[in-house]
Amino acid sequence: MLLKGLLTVLPLLGRLRGAAGDLLSDIENALANATDCASCHALLLPLQTLAHLGNAAFVDTIVALCDASGLEDPDVCQGAIGLEGPILAHDLRQISALGQTATKFCDAVFGLCDPPPVNAFAVPFPRAAPAHPRTFKSTGRPPFQVVHISDVHIDRFYTVGSEANCTKPICCRNFADQSGAPSEPAGPNGNAHCDSPVVLADSLLEATEQFAPDAAFTLFTGDVVEGAVWLVNETEVTNDLAAFNAEMAAKLKGPIFPAIGNHDSVPVNSFPRNTTVTTIGSQFVFDTQSAGWAQFIGAAAAAEVDHNSGSYSVVVSGMNLRIISVNTQYWYKQNFWVYDSDTQQPDPNGLLAFMVQELQAAEDAGQRAFIIGHMPMGKEDALNDQSNYYNQITQRYKNTIAAQFFGHSHKDQFEIAYSDFNDQTAETATSIAIIAPALTPTSGNPAFKIYDIDPDTFEIMDARVYITNITAPDFQTSAPQWELFYSARETYGPLVTPPLPASAPLDAAFWHNLTEVFAANDTAFQMFNTFLSRGGDVQPCDDDCKTVTICDMRALRAENNCDNPTPGLMFKRDGNGAEPPVSESDACEGHGTAHILKALVSRSQNDHAQNFARVRRSDRVPRSVLQD
Repeated sequence: MLLKGLLTVLPLLGRLRGAAGDLLSDIENALANATDCASCHALLLPLQTLAHLGNAAFVDTIVALCDASGLEDPDVCQGAIGLEGPILAHDLRQISALGQTATKFCDAVFGLCDPPPVNAFAVPFPRAAPAHPRTFKSTGRPPFQVVHISDVHIDRFYTVGSEANCTKPICCRNFADQSGAPSEPAGPNGNAHCDSPVVLADSLLEATEQFAPDAAFTLFTGDVVEGAVWLVNETEVTNDLAAFNAEMAAKLKGPIFPAIGNHDSVPVNSFPRNTTVTTIGSQFVFDTQSAGWAQFIGAAAAAEVDHNSGSYSVVVSGMNLRIISVNTQYWYKQNFWVYDSDTQQPDPNGLLAFMVQELQAAEDAGQRAFIIGHMPMGKEDALNDQSNYYNQITQRYKNTIAAQFFGHSHKDQFEIAYSDFNDQTAETATSIAIIAPALTPTSGNPAFKIYDIDPDTFEIMDARVYITNITAPDFQTSAPQWELFYSARETYGPLVTPPLPASAPLDAAFWHNLTEVFAANDTAFQMFNTFLSRGGDVQPCDDDCKTVTICDMRALRAENNCDNPTPGLMFKRDGNGAEPPVSESDACEGHGTAHILKALVSRSQNDHAQNFARVRRSDRVPRSVLQD
């Protein structure tokens, strides 16, 4: 019980006196009563008062609540909240508790508000779309191959023989507070409770060369750093990024076009806007990747990474193709820096304008374009405003954009954009985003994709998924064995009506037609549901789940998805290793502060009846609350 735990923890942290006692009481009652958006706004009032007492007071109080609740081990509470808590305190000192930004804050941090209506903003374009845009026609030449890898989450502290069935969000490490013989020793090649060991990542890179030895290039859509977000520091992030850059350079022959992921900074998801004054910056990420990626993308594009918030554009050598890599984290709900102003900022750091500039250059040059990034723009954790503005850009340049490529969800998915989201048909489907599955075994069997690309239109002709089966009997006793899991063309092509012709691409219209198949044919849909986790962590999906899933396929604009995450569902793995239910957005963010606060709200409500009264009588709080 939460308050029973509080009575144990708080006496160790100092005795409360005077007005601060009322503040703690207000916070505890507000947490217990936070059941909807209005009550979340009310919760922000005492949290703002706490934030004005200083970062230390804010962090220590939330850590104490986390410790008392038992939601996570003490080191996880201290580490995650200690890193991200100052950002939340900064936000709360800057905004009105009753304004629109506060509503967005309540949505992202507590899951208690729906996103507010999109703020009207017309993205400026240099000129209108041409009346007769250039068309790209295939001449029937053989396709070339492109490799797509994502979400490698390499844990360089992975320890063979350590406990794989621990109580922490990520296991397979020698944690200081664990003792005794492990109940499930970590094998050398990875475990479903753990992020990727180095040998698994190396195996992936080698497998891409095995199955696509002549690939024209590789796309990497981000997330190098492992998920122990409560322990990560700047040194580790810098070293992890540099190490994986070196590994890709050593093992991949062709050009590599990478993107930055939300885990590739510290604290996790932390990318302050240029307008924010803070000592917690992310420029070190851009400096590191600018230096590391220069060998892949050239000096000019590398300079853009350094000076353009991690984004760049480059024309592929020998091709009529421009690749635009965008740091989508400035449009990510879990980047808490976007909630530090009541003034709406439609284009943080000018990245939408950068996209327009580069797509206009591609249109002027008669090029096609691939957009790559980490977070797909239709997900529940994409900010609705920026997703809407992003969609304006993709609609304006729909004849230039051949395809979009993302990661982040850890799942094998796709999302479709429409010229009219109120009339979703094959005819109105204008753009397709392909989402790569992850390497990390925490989300299913490790996987990557290989695309066949038409050399004239640069459209996708096939998408093949390759996996290694972590439950195979010999997985731990020999090198991981990779195999073809399925071909989208061979598997899905015959299902649509009429069957996909040999010369037709897997374009947005095809993927829409496939969603129609899924709606009518549950056997086909359940096959897709198995493919989501590459057969490694298949979750049942009933009719309601199927309806939401198909809705999300048709939502490359976040305001159109059908996700409605419930706060408070995620708790830590129990002592028997049982996994908690995991929402997709939580799986991407990791067990950070938002995960803890959502669960804390739920636990507080459950314990409210008798326990908060006991804490009010205890008059004990963190010592730092008494300090300015």
